[in-house]
Amino acid sequence: MRCPGCGSENPDGKRFCADCGAQLGNRCPRCGSENPAGKKFCGDCGAALAVILQPGAVQAPGAISTTPDIRVSSDRTDASSAADGERKTVTALFADIKSSTELMRDLDPEEARALVDPVLQLMMAAVHRYGGYVAQSTGDGIFALFGAPAAHEDHPQRALHAALAMQEGLRRYAEGLHTEGKIPVEARVGVNTGEVVVRTIETGGHTEYTSVGHVTNLAARMQTVAPAGSIAASEATRRLCEGYFTFRDLGRTEVKGLSEPINVYEVVEAGPLRGHFELAAQRGLTRFVGREAELAQMRGALELARSGHGQLIAVVAEAGTGKSRLFHEFKTTLPAECKLLEAYSVSHGRASAWLPVLELLRGFFAIQVADDPTSRRQKVRSVLTALDPALSDTLPYMFGLLGIQESPDPLAQMDPQVRRRRTLETIKRIILRESLEHALVVIFEDLHWIDSETQALLDLLADGGAGARLLLLVNYRPEYRHEWSGKGHYLQLRLDPLGGENAAAMLAALLGEGAELEAPKRLIAERTSGNPFFIEEMVQALRRAGTQWHSEGCALTLATAAAADRAGAPGLAYRPAFCRAEGPAPEPRGNRQGVAAGSDQKGGRQGGGTTGTDADGFAGG
Repeated sequence: MRCPGCGSENPDGKRFCADCGAQLGNRCPRCGSENPAGKKFCGDCGAALAVILQPGAVQAPGAISTTPDIRVSSDRTDASSAADGERKTVTALFADIKSSTELMRDLDPEEARALVDPVLQLMMAAVHRYGGYVAQSTGDGIFALFGAPAAHEDHPQRALHAALAMQEGLRRYAEGLHTEGKIPVEARVGVNTGEVVVRTIETGGHTEYTSVGHVTNLAARMQTVAPAGSIAASEATRRLCEGYFTFRDLGRTEVKGLSEPINVYEVVEAGPLRGHFELAAQRGLTRFVGREAELAQMRGALELARSGHGQLIAVVAEAGTGKSRLFHEFKTTLPAECKLLEAYSVSHGRASAWLPVLELLRGFFAIQVADDPTSRRQKVRSVLTALDPALSDTLPYMFGLLGIQESPDPLAQMDPQVRRRRTLETIKRIILRESLEHALVVIFEDLHWIDSETQALLDLLADGGAGARLLLLVNYRPEYRHEWSGKGHYLQLRLDPLGGENAAAMLAALLGEGAELEAPKRLIAERTSGNPFFIEEMVQALRRAGTQWHSEGCALTLATAAAADRAGAPGLAYRPAFCRAEGPAPEPRGNRQGVAAGSDQKGGRQGGGTTGTDADGFAGG
């Protein structure tokens, strides 16, 4: 593959030039297909392609640059086809350099540019990394949107991940400036979530895509009240991201343009939770019913694997139908002699090679976040030596992949494609060797978000695991594609929405029994199409909104629902048309323990603008 920046040849499959750092690929923002670098339109769907960043416009992770040769490029997301005047639920992010006027007051314009451009590039790179859209550069900062023009079910989390990445990159950049005796910089970031109207504006041949509404204005105000070097989030964003991030309450804060103080929160760090199912588990899972046949098939596959006949089980289902919950229930039945390894893909992880594999390896080697590189190397060395001394030749590959390589790196001069192939074979070899000691269950979740390196490892394990004591469990949504269907040890389990009998059993457990509840149950089942997660969330939302169950349906205070929207749970995915104002909901009769038929609760409705598992909004896995 020829680099568009310097013209040098690079191995196929690489994303950045090894000589100058320019981006090699040219992914279509509409259909996701790869196009040759330099092309303006997608060869598969005809959509306009983004401008490829040239040398100097991209920094390697952790790199520090203080040179002025940095180009603030156009955004990668094509907004030209976005609907004008459309209402969308988005997360708006504003970031700027703290006290930029004072910093640049005594600088020559070229010196000021050399100071500001790297900061803007760091900010924009963080937004792009998490799928955001840079709507505007403000001179000393940026305004970005998450959830528009491209819809993402987890846009609040993406925005906060981007904000944290910004601050981390800027801290490293400031350290480099300080080392060189230059003025260090700090940035402030503000984030808010809610409903806006998006529009496109033609300005001299350039199309600007931006949002209009109080949500955007409040995000800008969050930036102004954020302490230097920190991130300030509104109550709406905090509520949708609680559990996924750690927040510090900054108290009631006066905000310009608002008549009363509002709650403001500082985003401290990413939390331990990865998905909505984990959040639900933290709150307490409801009783599980409705997937007994699938659970029995998985147990049968485990017995085959334990006898040396490796199995590959794939669970495919739409969002919210129960993929993660089914795996959770299966894990509780594992015998003590089985060893479990797990990895998860995340919606913003496709651009991060090896992400699920790294998670799996950290679990295998018992690596903790607080471990320093020396401790991590010792753990890897101890585990592999205890497993098989012959695995000592795998250490350089494991150290390199985990980012803890010793100096000098023995693999530094190896061809990248050879190193990639040997790294994959190394991981496969370690896993198969471990299966000789224990029956091994390896789980990869949410393959619809998988990166190419993790996919390559899965293909290796699918090919080489048939004769091992290995049960490979994967799940994904229907749009994911693979090439395993013809393998004799492969079995696909499809989870459909709940049928009438199972949906009725779930609603009986959630609401209780009684003739006055039959009509509400039918309406809820119809409006959720039998999706177990949506059923459970709808019942919770109606209760919190103030619902009276009766023989003709149920009643919801619409003003309460509207207030919930304004408070930060934008857009009920299933706002009942049969609601009317009544009193609060009574406690359900009969069994008061809720029941979820495999509700996995891992994300929002695709393209629906809802986010999180808060009971005032609806989402699915």
